[in-house]
Formats: sequence, structure tokens, C-alpha cells
Amino acid sequence: MGELQSALDALAAEDLDLLTGPALLERLGPLLVLSNRIAAEITRTVRRCELTGAAEHDGTKTVASWLRGHGHLTAGEAGRLVRSGRALEHLPATAAAFAAGTLTAAQVATIAPIAGEAERAAADEQDVDLGAVDRALVAVAEGEAHDRLPQVVHHYRQALDPDGTEPDPTEGRRLLFTRHAEGSGTGRFDLDAVGFEKVRAAIEAIVQAARPQGDTRTRAQQQADALVQLCDNALASGNLPLLRTVKPQVVLEVGLEDVVDPATGPGAARTGFGAQISAARARWLACDGAISRIVMGPDGVPLDLGRDHRVVTPSLRKAVERRDRHCVFTGCDAPTHWCEVHHPATPRGPRRACESWGGSGPYTHQGASRVPDRTRSRRPMAHLPPRRHRDPHRTTPPDLSPRSSMGPGRVSAGRSAVSRPTLRIPSAT
Repeated sequence: MGELQSALDALAAEDLDLLTGPALLERLGPLLVLSNRIAAEITRTVRRCELTGAAEHDGTKTVASWLRGHGHLTAGEAGRLVRSGRALEHLPATAAAFAAGTLTAAQVATIAPIAGEAERAAADEQDVDLGAVDRALVAVAEGEAHDRLPQVVHHYRQALDPDGTEPDPTEGRRLLFTRHAEGSGTGRFDLDAVGFEKVRAAIEAIVQAARPQGDTRTRAQQQADALVQLCDNALASGNLPLLRTVKPQVVLEVGLEDVVDPATGPGAARTGFGAQISAARARWLACDGAISRIVMGPDGVPLDLGRDHRVVTPSLRKAVERRDRHCVFTGCDAPTHWCEVHHPATPRGPRRACESWGGSGPYTHQGASRVPDRTRSRRPMAHLPPRRHRDPHRTTPPDLSPRSSMGPGRVSAGRSAVSRPTLRIPSAT
């Protein structure tokens, strides 16, 4: 082990800036093989630790727990490592190729399920030579069609039980959310074939229906916007199950001083699920939401919950829909039920369209111009998904080239509310 560490130290000391492209590739190839060989030794050692109960000597119950604590592996990574070690005992060809460095740890994890207890029992009942299957899969993994390895393994496992019971599609469905410190989030989902097809069909329909002129978003950004729009449509329909006795909606709590202050105010508002967002984002959502004042006593006891009211009335929304028909950002024909009535936060003069939360009170703001180089308009402004229309408050975009995400021309409009958030404004007596 000491010699291996010394060799790695020598490699780390080399100056890669002195190497050209071909020399770098010549260095990279053997390193990849060595990486696979080290992964094979780790897997072999993990299996031996499991068989001997070595983890218990360090106070952990399983080797997977030891890997999570001492190796800083995730639960999924530790589990895959343990399962690979168990499978390699029954797959000699895979084990040999892994030890030689021609297979990666990911490929071994893909092959490992064929050596599960149920799969081995089914192979014995049908007189299937597991060794031949093992060698065939290694040939696929090492060949030019290595990217087809998951499909080959899947077909083999299906062939072991072609007349088996139909699996419940809901058993393998999972959806996980992770919220970050600033309120954003990431997620992961696992779906069966039918469920995955339904999700893809719904998202693709929205992606293809909303392709504005000059759209520079990546495919991933388009799909993310479509997912948010799909949720907006579902919330606006009013057909979702009740959530804590009320219809599901976006709920924000923000102080009165942050609502009337034009400053950004990071971390000023709190959402119903606990995220912190800026006061500017809260004011943006308040443009077409329900406002409810909460009066708090000196001891923090609510004294008055007020009454909800719309910033943009239903009659005004209908008039705006009739006037503009669809989103008025250049090249975007999104329907009105995807849209919200929005107004700018920069005071410019009289305002007729909607109540302003960014300045000195109701009807004090001027909307952005509908025509380039015009500075006065009295129309509310439509604002579709943020990735598509990044700054609804600009009179003209900073870049008027065809690649700009918001081209010149019509930039103010009205739209019907989507999820219509509720904004709760606590204030002291």
C-alpha cells in the first residue's frame, strides 16, 4: 500500500502543462485502467469485510454503514458496492475483466443483478448456463456496443420469467426533493415505463407549445420551465385535492415594510414550505395574487387576519385577456391561461392597470412600452416563465440580436393568473 501511495504522489507531482494533447491522452488511458483495477480491489475487499464482519470491530453494524461514515459514500453508492461484491462471487468472467481494468465499476453494477438469488434460481430451473451469459455480457461491455449493456441485461432478466406476474407499476416509483439554503431545489425521480411516458408526453407538449422567437434556453431549461408551467396549470384549474382544508396554492409571508420598499430585500419572504425568497420575488408574485394582512400584537399573537383581496380584479383580467389574446413578449404565443397580469416596479407616471407595490401606492406606475423607443404605456405587462422572459421590467432588452431571449417590440400585456399566490403581510399594532 505504501508503494501505491508513493506512485500516486509521483504522478501528482508531474507538471501537466508541459504535455501536449497526444501525450495527455497517452497518460490518461493507463490511468483509467488503473482506476478500474483499484475499484476492483475495493470491491473485493468490501466483500471480504462483509463476510468476516469486519465493520463490527469499528462499532458499525454493516460494512455499508462503515462506508457511509468513513468513506463518505452515499447510501446508494455504498449499497451498489456491497451488491457488486456479492455478485462477483458468481460471475468469474466479470470479476476477471474487472480485475484486469477492462470493466468499470458502473458496468459491474449493471451486470450484478443477473447474479441475484432469484435470478440464479430461475436460471437453474431453466438449465441456463450462467457462465455463458456472464462471458457474453463481458463481451458486450468491452465491445463497441458497451452503451447497450443495460438493455441486454434487462432482456436477459425478462427472458428468465417471461410469463411471470405483471409487476405493480407504482412499486418502483419514487420522487425525491432536496431544498438548498437559498430556497432553490433539486430532485430525482424513478418511474416505470408507462409513468415515464406520461410525464414525457405532458412536458413535451408544453415545450413544443412555448417556443418564443430568439429562445436561447437549453433543452434542460425548456423542460424545467415546462414542468413548472404544468404545475401552474394544475394549480389554476382548481381540481387538485385540498391541502390542509384549502385549495393548494403558493403561500408567502412577508413584512409590510419589505412589500412597500423597492429594495431587493434578500431572504425577506417565507414560502409555505419553508423556503426564503427575496422581497422582489414576493412583490412579483403579489402582482396577481390574493393579499391578506395579519396584524400581530406585542406578544406575537395574531389580532386580525384581515380579508383576502385581488390586486388584479377578475373583470380587469378579462379585459386584458380580450385585448392581448396571448403573451405579448416577442415571438411568444402562450395562451392566456398560462399567463399572469404583471406590472413594472419602476415609477414612471400614472398607472391604470393594476395596483403597485413597488412605489408610493396604488395606480402610481407606468407600464413598459409595447413599441421600441416608446416610453409611455398604460398597459399591464405579461411575464411568462422567468427563463424565457428574464426581465419583464425592461422597456427594451439589452441585446436586440436574433439570439436574444427577449426581442424588441411588444413587451407589455395582460394575462390571466396561473397559480395565483396568496401573500400574507404581518404587521405590528
